[in-house]
Amino acid sequence: MLDDIKKTLWATADKLRANIDAAEYKHLVLGLIFVKYISDTFAARRAELTARLTNPDDEYFYGDADPADIEAELEDRDYYKEVNVFWVPEGARWEQLRNAAKQPDIGKRIDDALTHIEVENPKLKGILDKRYARAQLPDGKLGELVDLVSTIGFGEDPAIARDVLGQVYEYFLGMFASAEGKRGGQFYTPASIVKTLVAILSPHEGKVYDPCCGSGGMFVQSEKFIEAHGGKLGDVSIYGQEANPTTWRLAAMNLAIRGIDYNLGREPADTFTRNQHPDLRADYILANPPFNISDWWHGSLEGDPRWEYGDPPHGNANYAWLQHMLHHLRPTGRAGIVLANGSMSSSQNNEGVIRAAMVDADVVEVMVALPGQLFFNTQIPACLWFLAKQKTRKGEVLFIDARKLGCMISRVQAELTDDTIARIEAVVAAWRGESGACSYEDVKGFCRSVPLAEIAQHGHVLTPGRYVGAEEVEDDDEAFADKMQKLTEKLGEQMAKGAELDAVIRAKLGGLGYEF
Repeated sequence: MLDDIKKTLWATADKLRANIDAAEYKHLVLGLIFVKYISDTFAARRAELTARLTNPDDEYFYGDADPADIEAELEDRDYYKEVNVFWVPEGARWEQLRNAAKQPDIGKRIDDALTHIEVENPKLKGILDKRYARAQLPDGKLGELVDLVSTIGFGEDPAIARDVLGQVYEYFLGMFASAEGKRGGQFYTPASIVKTLVAILSPHEGKVYDPCCGSGGMFVQSEKFIEAHGGKLGDVSIYGQEANPTTWRLAAMNLAIRGIDYNLGREPADTFTRNQHPDLRADYILANPPFNISDWWHGSLEGDPRWEYGDPPHGNANYAWLQHMLHHLRPTGRAGIVLANGSMSSSQNNEGVIRAAMVDADVVEVMVALPGQLFFNTQIPACLWFLAKQKTRKGEVLFIDARKLGCMISRVQAELTDDTIARIEAVVAAWRGESGACSYEDVKGFCRSVPLAEIAQHGHVLTPGRYVGAEEVEDDDEAFADKMQKLTEKLGEQMAKGAELDAVIRAKLGGLGYEF
């Protein structure tokens, strides 16, 4: 049912887009969904309070108070903040915006509403994107968009409301990423990749960091993992950084609507040159940095303490990202990073030297080769690196080849199914010797634990396909020569039969007067 709602919402929203670029339109739609959600949760809390304030058996009972007094009591911000519900000022409540949807100044009203929300919720200061008054939408289209978002019902149960909101939000982010083409990838990591990272890292308590956090998808998936395993959101602290100002805002909104406390730095900034968390040492790092950035280098980075394993090439940031994350990892922490496949084998401009130093230092834990077509915006094959400073299985690297495990969900898009992710998770848990896991065994064509000495013999290349071998096929006990003879005989029979049919066809056509 929810899938149908999401598709209908997207189709209508996309139709209203007219000639506006998807990158611009995204902020209009997601901003309105944000306001609708906080208004719905505020209204649900207000309705609950009204019932309690007028119920003689409730501890909140307000006596035989005048309705005006109860109305005033309902405006007490503490009632909302104590249950982590946004305080929404009267002028910013959705009902007010919906009633004014057909007014010519609806754009300015929305901008004013966002300003009021920021004033009341300091955490959002400078976050909400107030661009509605200057939006280049044809007359009436913004009002139609307000009417469309009005149809999203988040319900009265806060947990369900947050889940519905999260699903709608993530669906729209994914669809916008697809609509934006190449630029969309900097905002959105496909959910199945994030799930795989989270499943292998198992973040449950401590500090979680993403140095290129995009719209915050890694954090949201971590939240789901924590809740699914009986933990509490307060068990983790969220740290992130993002250079793109609009994406930085999206991440803050994405986390705020879920009640996740976060620190995304004082401002959007480049992770390498303006590190917002220089002293952070994280328990878990999850990241999908943009692949193969060529223009990342700045002279101020010369001799940076992060380059412990060697100076990264100025023309490709892949090994700068890997070393940045290792630098910010606690001694007992783990990191999971999505990178282009070239990172596993490139030896250009010092990359091979850095990789060899990392392998020899025993900080590379698991390597996973991914199927193609997982991303909306690029066909570049990708892989997952898992790093740890104190590995449970020292002197070995676990290689997993999941290239053939993609499931096509459209003509151009694949994903890893939950069953495949669970299989990968189980193999890693077994290899690490985690409590409750099965004993680990190599599986030809899928996974293999390889000693560092063997990796060194292969020039420190970390491509799983080089180590896991070919997948075993069933042995039917038939000798190759015998099988080849049978196939040759069968081919001869079919060619003879083909020649006979050809002769019959020629004879028939000859009878009709055709010459050959």
